[in-house]
Amino acid sequence: MKVTVLNPKQTVFEGEARSVALTGDEAEFELLDHHAPIISLLRRGNVTIDWTRVIPIRQGMVRFENNECVILVE
Repeated sequence: MKVTVLNPKQTVFEGEARSVALTGDEAEFELLDHHAPIISLLRRGNVTIDWTRVIPIRQGMVRFENNECVILVE
């Protein structure tokens, strides 16, 4: 899937990934290739890409649709 992580100043990550783990508003969850469409708020925690790259966040939101994941974070 295509993953883009953006903060107000820059693109933090852009590339292909097999997995994205997120701290959702209600619970932690993981997105894999061809996941069902979803929009969720994110709380303080980490965005973990392919189980190796960790990006700490204060809050944000994620949209996954058509095998493309866009994550807006602070």
